[in-house]
Amino acid sequence: MGKATGFMDYPRVENPYRDAAARLSDFADLHAYQPASARREQASRCMNCGVPFCQSDFGCPLYNLIPEWNDLLYRGREREALERLLQTAPFPEFTGRVCPALCEKACNLENDAATNRDNELYLIETGFERGWIVPHPPKARTGKRVAVVGSGPAGLAAADLLNRLGHEATVIERADRAGGLLMYGIPNMKLPKDIVERRVALMAAEGIEFQLNAEADASILSAYDAALLCGGAKKPRGLSVENIGAKGVHFAVDYLTAATKAVLSGGEPTVNAQGRHVVVVGGGDTGNDCVGTALRQGCASVTQLEMMPAPPLERLVSNPWPQWPRTLRTDYGQLEAIFRQGADPRVYETTVKRVIAEGGQIVAVETVKLKGFDPIPGTEQTLPCELLLIAAGFVGCEESTASAFEIERNSRGNLLPADGSHRLRGNLFSAGDMRTGQSLVVRALADGRAAAREIHQWLESAL
Repeated sequence: MGKATGFMDYPRVENPYRDAAARLSDFADLHAYQPASARREQASRCMNCGVPFCQSDFGCPLYNLIPEWNDLLYRGREREALERLLQTAPFPEFTGRVCPALCEKACNLENDAATNRDNELYLIETGFERGWIVPHPPKARTGKRVAVVGSGPAGLAAADLLNRLGHEATVIERADRAGGLLMYGIPNMKLPKDIVERRVALMAAEGIEFQLNAEADASILSAYDAALLCGGAKKPRGLSVENIGAKGVHFAVDYLTAATKAVLSGGEPTVNAQGRHVVVVGGGDTGNDCVGTALRQGCASVTQLEMMPAPPLERLVSNPWPQWPRTLRTDYGQLEAIFRQGADPRVYETTVKRVIAEGGQIVAVETVKLKGFDPIPGTEQTLPCELLLIAAGFVGCEESTASAFEIERNSRGNLLPADGSHRLRGNLFSAGDMRTGQSLVVRALADGRAAAREIHQWLESAL
């Protein structure tokens, strides 16, 4: 598979970021894209491994047939490569943009891995450009109706597979647009919203019904043959500090949602970083997205606080390949802050001790250094702050969802059945972050598909 010497003949080359100054002036796609010839060269680097760890439990949760479609891409058989990719990957246009590429970190080439994420994105976008991606409604229907509550990655993946299996899938979404966190939790520059809308339109053309601005409750259990809850782990982790209720303090997803709605409408965001000193609490992907968004809105400065120590530059002995490398990663938002401010915005082993407010409006935060999770007396520091964004993660599904369906959450706040399945009771199922807790888009896709298969088997057994 691939070119026997490809990984030696060609260096690893990822799709580059657009120039920092240019991309900070808009919310357009972060990346510039390479031509077909470059993609074939990169695909040739995927060697004929004896054991392709990219397909193992350390690699792709979808178990994509990576060596096979890389080989077809290298040989110029792009349509066949795409067909092989779509056997396991429902939405490569999403994972090709936002997946952290677990497969690449598990690659036998390790730090010099094949560019699987860029390759899959090239294949799906080529498919759309050349008209290979068209609606394929199922040839026959089972007569069974399934409600999917939530249109995030798990919900979309489940509805897609249920529809392909012949069931009538209805996606119930309380927001004004479908996509869940794909639409409002991930900024436009990272995942352009026309890409999400293109997929939703394709699914609708294949027979999936989308009900927007709609709330679901237990009454759907009698209206449908089965119901699948995919509402995500949307209960944010807050901060228990003085004056946390001051104006200018927001949860990260609320801020990112407001930013995306403004981009889509062409108006001003309801929460705007323009001219403000911004402090972001949380060092993960969502925190990084807040940094990138605040810079695009013209913030005066942005600082990102992280409770944990800075990760090592290289793998520790306790973190061997092919495990995910727990090493320092500098993402696009931090790179842009370095370009704009001259320094990395991240401050490690630090948290907010107190919000300082005047007239009910935040004006500064008092931070403190940590040892473990314990504050170190005498290390307090005051930072100007007119916008505090809390990106400290999530603690399970929302209480309103659990109470609406009369379900008890587990100790982590998730709707995970005791037997590890997706079936909560009767004809009610769960999937994605709502079931497992906050995780990756690709894992939500895999869990949504797994739930769809389980529902399909359950419906067939009930016939």
